[in-house]
Amino acid sequence: MSKPPSRPNLTLQFCFNQTALRDFLRASRGLIDDSIVQNLNALMTPSRKPWDPASTAERQIRPVERRPTDPQACQSFKDDILFRSWQTRSDILNYCARVALDPSDPDLALKEVESAMERERVVNERLDPYSGRFFPRETRTEILASVIRNERSVEGIIRSRTWALVNERCGDAGVGWEDALNKWRTDQEAHR
Repeated sequence: MSKPPSRPNLTLQFCFNQTALRDFLRASRGLIDDSIVQNLNALMTPSRKPWDPASTAERQIRPVERRPTDPQACQSFKDDILFRSWQTRSDILNYCARVALDPSDPDLALKEVESAMERERVVNERLDPYSGRFFPRETRTEILASVIRNERSVEGIIRSRTWALVNERCGDAGVGWEDALNKWRTDQEAHR
């Protein structure tokens, strides 16, 4: 069964290095969420019924019965692997979102100077119709905020898909992934 990648050091450099941030999130999703079927298959106990050669005499469209997954193994997988991985990714996205709110971004002053210079510029659109265009440069915190928004959207989609498969294999508890993760978080806090 896959183990989630180790948690990176949360630093400003890590957040502003989009490649490192996205690579970590991609690797974590790849090991846990993208391979959820294989991870859940690893939880299943081997067949207790010996193989019957007569079972190949007729074609079966779908399995007659699905082997049940051990409830204890499912809960252990959710608690030790799945939720820990999700929590690590949430912590990283929350930290980087706080970094993106930094009001002391050095690019912000440069952006304000460029905007002031653009307001003072005289534009004759009859001579050059494209001279009136101004595309202000995005600050690194604005870029980071955009990356975080996109990654949170991806997380929501992936977690919904993963949770649907977990519920299918481990038994539908009738609880959404957000509620299950929040319950796990409160249980973790209680055990500290």
